[in-house]
Amino acid sequence: MLAGTRSWAEDAVHEAYLKLARRPQRLLEHPEPYAYAFTALMSVVRDTHRRERRQVPVDDVEIPGPGDTAGGAGRVGAVGPVVAGAWDGGVERRDAEMEAIRLLGRLSSRQAGVVILVDLDGYTIDQAARIMKVHRGTAARHRARALEKLRSLLDGMDSEPDGSGREPGHGA
Repeated sequence: MLAGTRSWAEDAVHEAYLKLARRPQRLLEHPEPYAYAFTALMSVVRDTHRRERRQVPVDDVEIPGPGDTAGGAGRVGAVGPVVAGAWDGGVERRDAEMEAIRLLGRLSSRQAGVVILVDLDGYTIDQAARIMKVHRGTAARHRARALEKLRSLLDGMDSEPDGSGREPGHGA
């Protein structure tokens, strides 16, 4: 989720593996191997982000939907149009996952890391701070700023015209 694309994520995992494989005893002897490996992965992602930050992300593409006869455009997610409806074989869930990845990609790597650890993995702020090797207040500040930015991004999506492809009340 932090890397942005699947190929960058695979590269980051490979680089983190190589980093951990140099000193496997440190990983095996660590009291929380998951935290140790996550920190190594965060380090690789952060380093890659610093190298690649000159690239500019492209905004979502607007295309007319099949029911748009007046030339209106519907919002398109990573897999296809975002339309509420019956079960679609998991496409809507995958589209939601891709949207979450896109939103996390708009955050700094530290902000995204804290949100992933606290809000997705269930760690406390104190545990996340220890994993990321920052002070508790720093982790809390990164999380607060990340959630504020995510809310503003979601509010911006909700304020789009009714052609967004979503039913009212299904913004997030």
